[in-house]
Amino acid sequence: MKKWLLALLTAFAVFALAACGSSTEKKDEQAGGDGGKDDKEIVVGASNVPHAVILEEAKPLLKEKGYDLKIETFQDYVLPNKSLQEGDLDANYFQHIPYFETQKKEHGYKFTNAGGIHVEPIGVYSKKYKSLNELPKGATILMSSSVADHGRVLKMLEKEGLIKLKEGVKKEEAMIEDIAENKKELKFDYNYEAALLPQAYNNGEGDAVLINSNYAIDAGLKPLKDAIAIEDKEDIPYINIVAVRSGDEKKEKIKALVEVLHSKEIQDFMLKEWNGAVVPVSK
Repeated sequence: MKKWLLALLTAFAVFALAACGSSTEKKDEQAGGDGGKDDKEIVVGASNVPHAVILEEAKPLLKEKGYDLKIETFQDYVLPNKSLQEGDLDANYFQHIPYFETQKKEHGYKFTNAGGIHVEPIGVYSKKYKSLNELPKGATILMSSSVADHGRVLKMLEKEGLIKLKEGVKKEEAMIEDIAENKKELKFDYNYEAALLPQAYNNGEGDAVLINSNYAIDAGLKPLKDAIAIEDKEDIPYINIVAVRSGDEKKEKIKALVEVLHSKEIQDFMLKEWNGAVVPVSK
């Protein structure tokens, strides 16, 4: 009798566990399927300005398509990619293509560019001088520690006639040691986190400070008005993109996100809000 009862209880327990497992699997399938709740929520990591501001503007347009957009803001250039890798985000929107490619190479991230959204020109700011021509011999230039930005900065300074890069060097990948001519003997200090450059500028550090437009705008600066020189906004390699884990670019919600960010409504908003300091693209 006891053996029979024990067998019955065991069979019941196995059945209950199987049913529970089946139910859990079914929920997981629903969550990952086209009609699941998770597929209707898009979690995107972004820098405060302009990325998060643009995403806020996109919320109602995505809502019309049936998606809830959740924005996670970051103050640096490292954590958004880590969070994407760890699955805490569906996408991030904060980085330009050269930085994206460098990060993939350095960290082995399996990421894909889901679409280019805008360009942010880097500006040169100075509390002491009104033009690059006024910079004295031996002037100190402060710039980001992000190597991915060095090429674009040096390319801009070469275009302005301050330096000359070595022959054969790909300008977008140039480094300080690739400078062949430096008539003003400019000194480059690149030990600053990009987010701290506006503070360095406000403190009067250095003779000129090169600041990414997102951080400049966030600090209350107006790149087209306050910068003594600004990067060519048509410099396409520096497009800010929506990055996702490889394969996720095929998901309907990611396609919807990029489609909305490429819409006329959002592109017009960028132009009106930042008056050319943030330039929309559709690539």
